[in-house]
Amino acid sequence: MERPHFPHDLLAAQTAWYVVYEQLATTAEGAATHRRRLLELSRRIAAHPFWQSPAGTPAARVALKELARTRMLARP
Repeated sequence: MERPHFPHDLLAAQTAWYVVYEQLATTAEGAATHRRRLLELSRRIAAHPFWQSPAGTPAARVALKELARTRMLARP
């Protein structure tokens, strides 16, 4: 199966979600701020119009998470 092409803003939001989640898991400071940011990013990801398109399948959700996680781990 070919990996879907994700809109830039959707991929950026999912990548940011992983970055913020890592910050929440590794630092005690700003926990409430990190949680609020995760909720906002989760809403943005879940409500993105991409999921209403034919490409917005459950497999695409998994592929988005895998791609975003790889991007997050590759960041400097």
